[in-house]
Amino acid sequence: MRRDIADRADLVLVISDFYARAFADGLLGHIFVEVAKMDLAAHLPIMCDFWETVLFRTGGYRRNALALHVDLHRVAPLEPEHFARWLQLWRATIDDRHEGPHAERAKIQAERIAWSMQRRLARGTGSEHVTIRQRGPAQH
Repeated sequence: MRRDIADRADLVLVISDFYARAFADGLLGHIFVEVAKMDLAAHLPIMCDFWETVLFRTGGYRRNALALHVDLHRVAPLEPEHFARWLQLWRATIDDRHEGPHAERAKIQAERIAWSMQRRLARGTGSEHVTIRQRGPAQH
C-alpha cells in the first residue's frame, strides 16, 4: 500500500518525478524544454508552494499561475491535447507514488485547474487569477 502525500518533502519528489516525465514526453517535452526553457531547480520551490497551498492550505503561493501560461500560450499555443496529456502524466505520477485523501485531492484539483486554465486561454482571458478552491477542512 502506498501512503498519502504528507508534506513538502513528498511534494518535492512528486513534482520532480512529474517534470522528469513531462520533459521526456513526446507531446509536452518541447514546450517545457525548448519553448519555456524551464529551469526545474528554480521552478521546483514555486511549484511546491503552489501544491502546499492547494493540498494543505498553507497560503505560501501568491502568484498568478495563469499569467505565465498566457505568455507561454502566445508563443506556443496550448491546446486541449496538451492539457489532457499534462493531466494524464500528473495522475500517473501521483498514482505511482501515493494513495489517500491528499493524493486524490491533488488529482481532482489538477483537473479543475487545468480545465479552468484551458477555458481562460481559449477565451483569451489572462488577467484574472486562477482560483484555488478547497473543499472541507485542511488536513495535514
